[in-house]
Amino acid sequence: MEETFIICYNTAYREKSGARRNNVLFNAKSKQETKICSIGGQAVMEGVMMKAPKGIAMSVRRADGTIVTEYKPYESKAKKGTVYGWPIIRGVVSFIESLVVGVKTISASAELYGDEAAQEEPSKFERWLAQKTGKPVEKIATGFAVVIALILAIGIFFVLPQLISSWILHGSELVTIWKSLIEGVVRLLIFLGYIAAISLMKDVKRVFMYHGAEHKTIACYEHGAELTPQTAKAYSRFHPRCGTNYLFLVMAISILFFAMVGWNANFFVRLLTRILFIPVVAGISYEVLKLAAKSNNLLARIVRAPGVALQRLTTKEPDESMLEVAITAFQRAMQSMQGQQGEAAAASSGQ
Repeated sequence: MEETFIICYNTAYREKSGARRNNVLFNAKSKQETKICSIGGQAVMEGVMMKAPKGIAMSVRRADGTIVTEYKPYESKAKKGTVYGWPIIRGVVSFIESLVVGVKTISASAELYGDEAAQEEPSKFERWLAQKTGKPVEKIATGFAVVIALILAIGIFFVLPQLISSWILHGSELVTIWKSLIEGVVRLLIFLGYIAAISLMKDVKRVFMYHGAEHKTIACYEHGAELTPQTAKAYSRFHPRCGTNYLFLVMAISILFFAMVGWNANFFVRLLTRILFIPVVAGISYEVLKLAAKSNNLLARIVRAPGVALQRLTTKEPDESMLEVAITAFQRAMQSMQGQQGEAAAASSGQ
């Protein structure tokens, strides 16, 4: 389910002098200014997806070595001036959209690659449901995939920690806040163990290599260097605005949040409160990451540090062929943005 969750933020920043600079972040350590792009991405099957503000580009290297690229218009509902764009709510919307987009792009990448398993006929139940609801079979299948992903995530990261912490704390007279903190630590350890375990799988390792290629491509662009595989290879595979940071923040903030909510002796009531508050935790985590992405001061770096460290597991060093794929997707996403800017300029000049 890799890292589609947060894209780079196209935000204005201020230095200590108070001067306003659009799309630039001042790195006090290196004494350099780094552009902040509005494109973020996700590693997919043998490829990379790059998400621009109004479209999604995806490039995949097929088994015969050729690169195929697909572009689809897409715009988030979390816009300023709407309810979906309000703080906290926009984080929930972004989380849901990222999950849906992630499932769709992974399935689409398998089709572009030529994976026969991804092109299986829909089941009778899916066809029946599509007929009853009047929706395309593809949307029904995606909906099922999202629901299954959520069920698995809740089972692994909420039900399992509840069972383990209940066993550990059985008969304990600790105050409720300590019980909640122990439960949170168990959840965090399960999360880290899960990431470490899947990183050992051969297929997942290749996805993580493409994840590294995505980061290197964006870093290369943000530093104003020429976008070539050879140049991008020199940049770090760790990025401060990666979805891994978001996932870690969700886990960390959930520890503090549920400690304040408290510990209910009834297992099912306790589990229900955890599940019901998932959107709130996701929204708060989004806002924290958004604030941390706007600055490079000590506090922001401390907030980002655990997620960046975790990228040692969720990213691997890519080869140049993978960087070529990532750059192809990035350039297609950039083309869509340049086209939109040209249309906006033409519209304003015609008024």
